[in-house]
Amino acid sequence: MTLVIDGVSVRRRGEIWLDDIHLESSGGMTTLLGPMTAGKTTLMRVVAGLLPPDAGRVVVNGEDVTGVSVRKRSVAFVYQQFINYPSLTVYENIASPLRLAAEFPKGEVDRRVREVAELMGIGELLGRRPGELSGGQQQRTAIARALARPVDVLLLDEPLANLDFKLREQLRADLKRMFRDSPGVVLYATADPNEALSFAAPTVVLGEGRVRHRGDPADLYAGPPTLEVAATLSDPPLNLLPGLVRDGRIECLGASFPAPGLTGPDRRVVVAVRPHQVGIERAGPGMLEFPAEIRLAEVTGSATFVHLLLEGGTHLVAHLAGTHPYEPGEPAVAYVDPARVFVFGEDGARLHAPLGAEVRPHG
Repeated sequence: MTLVIDGVSVRRRGEIWLDDIHLESSGGMTTLLGPMTAGKTTLMRVVAGLLPPDAGRVVVNGEDVTGVSVRKRSVAFVYQQFINYPSLTVYENIASPLRLAAEFPKGEVDRRVREVAELMGIGELLGRRPGELSGGQQQRTAIARALARPVDVLLLDEPLANLDFKLREQLRADLKRMFRDSPGVVLYATADPNEALSFAAPTVVLGEGRVRHRGDPADLYAGPPTLEVAATLSDPPLNLLPGLVRDGRIECLGASFPAPGLTGPDRRVVVAVRPHQVGIERAGPGMLEFPAEIRLAEVTGSATFVHLLLEGGTHLVAHLAGTHPYEPGEPAVAYVDPARVFVFGEDGARLHAPLGAEVRPHG
């Protein structure tokens, strides 16, 4: 199966929703990663035939389907808000697209329904109605219905966003296994970089309706080409500190460290630090030190997020493993290893990335 999105643009009310999008997939999963206004849903609606583009084409298996109605496209769509028929049982919900297709004999419908129900872990729930299910079970039902009828293109628009953490982790693992060797094209949209890193599928980073970058998510995480891509791949958000390149060194809020390869006249830069690279205790020699005041310590159970106010009013967040009962107003020193920071120019282009940067799904 192949999907080609060729120069697709969408404009509404004078606003750019999509701008010259090019994307190709020859089967398997592709992740669309970006914030809420990135254009992920709009792009999926164009692929599904729900929204006509103002320019460009959608080509599936060599056929231009841009003007083909959604009913005649071989496509299934799973939304963030799970949608099931409330009056039908789980079995009937899953069977509905097979029966509408009118190409599956009764025995094949039954086999297929039970197969995908078992795959999604809801085989024992086939006789229940959606109102009798938990949120996770309802979303599994919606996904199972989309999987029941083989299609060329499967669209999943943040399908796990409204589920609790445990269910998200479980379903994420199920979907990763399910789509690893899928012959069809699967587009999975998410605003969560941890999902993109977990799926480890080719990733397209979207921002404001444009393709910002594409590639392996682990590579994009370790060496983001721009500050926007680095921010999109970072959860919790990056710490951004003002810096200045001067005489072969980077000066940052009173601290200073070498700037290998950065030559030329003095210039302002942005020093980006992931929260897990910030410590409250010195971890070794050569650390950058930033005197600070603790403003808030958020304990999440397995980790503590310490919000710090640096001299000059800059805010910094440290992601510490374990529970740390810091008190607001308490003085502290934030320590950062200069070998672990990113440096970006004022135009957002990456000037420096850590050598051998580790890949962590929760950076």
